[in-house]
Amino acid sequence: MIFKKGELFCGPGGLSLGAKLAVVEKDGEVYKVEHAWASDYDRDSCETFRYNICPDRPETVICEDVRKLDITKLEEIDAFAFGFPCNDYSIVGESKGLEGEYGPLYSYGIKVLKYHQPKWFIAENVGGLESANEGQAFIKILKEMEEAGYNITPHLYKFEEYGVPQARRRIIIVGIRKDLGLRFEVPQAPFKDDPSKWVTSRQALEEPPIPEDAFNHEFTKHHPKVIEMLEHIPPGENAWYEGIPPHLRLNVKGAKLSNIYRRLHPDLPAYTVTGSGGGGTHMYHYREPRALTNRERARLQTFPDWYKFFGGKESVRKQIGMAVPPHGAKIIIEAILKTFAGIRYDTEPAKWEDELNQMLSTGTKKSKKTSRSKQKIKKDTKEENAVREDQISFDFSLTNSQ
Repeated sequence: MIFKKGELFCGPGGLSLGAKLAVVEKDGEVYKVEHAWASDYDRDSCETFRYNICPDRPETVICEDVRKLDITKLEEIDAFAFGFPCNDYSIVGESKGLEGEYGPLYSYGIKVLKYHQPKWFIAENVGGLESANEGQAFIKILKEMEEAGYNITPHLYKFEEYGVPQARRRIIIVGIRKDLGLRFEVPQAPFKDDPSKWVTSRQALEEPPIPEDAFNHEFTKHHPKVIEMLEHIPPGENAWYEGIPPHLRLNVKGAKLSNIYRRLHPDLPAYTVTGSGGGGTHMYHYREPRALTNRERARLQTFPDWYKFFGGKESVRKQIGMAVPPHGAKIIIEAILKTFAGIRYDTEPAKWEDELNQMLSTGTKKSKKTSRSKQKIKKDTKEENAVREDQISFDFSLTNSQ
């Protein structure tokens, strides 16, 4: 069974690469996903997607603002994906939710569901989605997905527990059309109870070593004081480490976020790869006093070395940071394919399993869990989301070159 997939907000293609790699077979029948069409407003992302996902059908990638896209003219599909913009759901920043410029864009995914009625869909967003608009944005989105005709399974995935070398928490919602009589179950995280098996930064970046001529492997030129400061920061520590000499410390007027000049720890998964942020947020090597290259960030996101990103250095950084890790997407989509093939697999309870019916029927969550859950989401996602440059003020001598 082949599922032809369409995608909105496709980015550079992390989710689509995971879909391409997911193949299931039962009784001689192969279950897999094939690209039908994709759309994004960012030209560099579209070029990256075309080159890596559908080089033989470049015309199927539509570079256009979703608000101008005519979904009635798109090819019929069996599967649909949309990682709707997360800007207004991030904990860091104003968190405008549905009232922001980007918050309502999820509705175009709902329109695709209603018009094309694919057999299944997968949607992705940051953990902060749960608490946006006092929790009402999350519930509203879930209700509209369910009312479009789908049995939905939302879950907060901790990707390090699935073999991604990065502590990345994302809400992923899988829906299967109600008339098919199927319901998706969350695949069990194989390393949930054994952190010793989590893939570390060192394993990701060194096994195997990255070729010197690899795509997107340009090194950053740092100001000498930045290099000197980094040399005083141990692996796993950041710019607020007490051992930094006074003359190298940052003159910060805003919040002291822990990912500022934070070096990776070689024996742990990386902290979250982000797509934007001001000085000191570019992720820093555990051994060498420098920022990571985009190729190294791509490794942490589980993109293979042959995956070429187009655009300038900051554009590539944004594409990588905003993408869904292909390895994580592959595991989830394999579970979807197994659901359709009738193949059993190990599962775990979905995060909102016990309260989903209440959320859909009454538009509310269980009161005792709401505040505790909201606090945990804030803790888990505060530094996983993009850091605005205007939140942090640095001494000029350290910002000439990050």
